[in-house]
Amino acid sequence: MRDGRPAGGAPVVEAGLLARCRFPPAGTPLVCAVSGGADSLALLALAVAAGCRATAAHVDHGLRAGSAAEADVVEAAARRLGAGFAAHRVAVAPGANLEARARDARRAVLPPGTATGHTADDQAETIIVNLLRGAGLDGLAGMRPGPAKPILALRRHETRALCGQLGLVPLDDPTNRDPAFVRNRVRHEVIPLLDEVAGAPIPLARRAVRRWLAAGVDHPPAAADVERVLVVAAGEAVACEIAGGRRVRRTAGRLVLDP
Repeated sequence: MRDGRPAGGAPVVEAGLLARCRFPPAGTPLVCAVSGGADSLALLALAVAAGCRATAAHVDHGLRAGSAAEADVVEAAARRLGAGFAAHRVAVAPGANLEARARDARRAVLPPGTATGHTADDQAETIIVNLLRGAGLDGLAGMRPGPAKPILALRRHETRALCGQLGLVPLDDPTNRDPAFVRNRVRHEVIPLLDEVAGAPIPLARRAVRRWLAAGVDHPPAAADVERVLVVAAGEAVACEIAGGRRVRRTAGRLVLDP
């Protein structure tokens, strides 16, 4: 492992984006798992902007040629953002259950409470994967928002946009496109297919909207708010206001939640 403290300054990010995150109070030390992808780089930038004493922790699994150099990219980004940096190398042999074994290896070297860059897109994928594996109702719970998953209310397109705004160039991990992994097939095949299928039955749509609105907040949405969002989803309104001063709008065929 190697580590160092930063020389950079805190990034300037949109206040509305930060308001949807669940970081611990300013001044709190926070280790962020940073692979170098857009989600994890955005996680690090937002953690610094939230005032956390953030450290980017990069784990090299040694599975790809040149993977060791990715730590240098993450270190440069950490210094630019004003975060600390720590690098870890683990040995994960190719073979069955690679995803699970790599995850276990990461957890073994990262401290408890390490923040990860899981987004609302990851949440949707997780629920679908859980259902495919027969998890039943428990699988519908998904991941819980909080300091360990502080950007769970953000969308993947928002993390990419933030990296672009800050001049950060995310690393491209080719394993994220490998159809050998179930999550990748869900991401690149199942979810796009679901997007093309006609509207969901109203009870299922209500449940999906309720879960979406509840991400990152302390109280479940009111039934009236869910119905307003469904009207926007159906294209019968451009936008609507919901509790907490938030606003839901439809753009490019997608619903966007503004704080």
